[in-house]
Amino acid sequence: MVAPVILYGSPVLRKSSADITGEDNITGISETLFSTLKNAKGIGLAGPQVSLLKRAFVIDTSPLSEDDITIEKYEKVFINPMILERNNDDVMFREGCLSIPDIFEEVKRPSKIWVRYNDLSFNIVEEEMTGIVARIFQHEYDHLEGILFIDKINPVKRKILSPKLNKIKILSRGSVNYYG
Repeated sequence: MVAPVILYGSPVLRKSSADITGEDNITGISETLFSTLKNAKGIGLAGPQVSLLKRAFVIDTSPLSEDDITIEKYEKVFINPMILERNNDDVMFREGCLSIPDIFEEVKRPSKIWVRYNDLSFNIVEEEMTGIVARIFQHEYDHLEGILFIDKINPVKRKILSPKLNKIKILSRGSVNYYG
């Protein structure tokens, strides 16, 4: 099922998410996140972006790998993810967000992270991530904490973006289904 993508300005994007338990429909959550992500032609989507305050997100680098053969296709769901460790090698990269359409800014993040999460069978997985997958993981993980990528940019730049952000806020009041 394709869900509406929640836009900047909605309070749900600023809330922390709860852990997923065995009581939750993990398969349904995964299917909703993936179908919504593919419909929006994005590369990552977290629960809060579809009004689900649960600790889950998906990554699919297919749109990037179609444009750049050096990017490997990577598609996975992450349940109850945690960042265990980050390296000190921060890199800048231009990020965007389905919940903040048409705004792209440079964000500094660690180039390598070590993570733990549950897969769809609720098995615990630990993994080292680098490159674009590490970048997307950190961006989506932030959504679970109520943090947006614009929170990580220079305050002067954020001030300059205020008129665009305010337009998105107005749009979010009228319709959350920007990509539906």
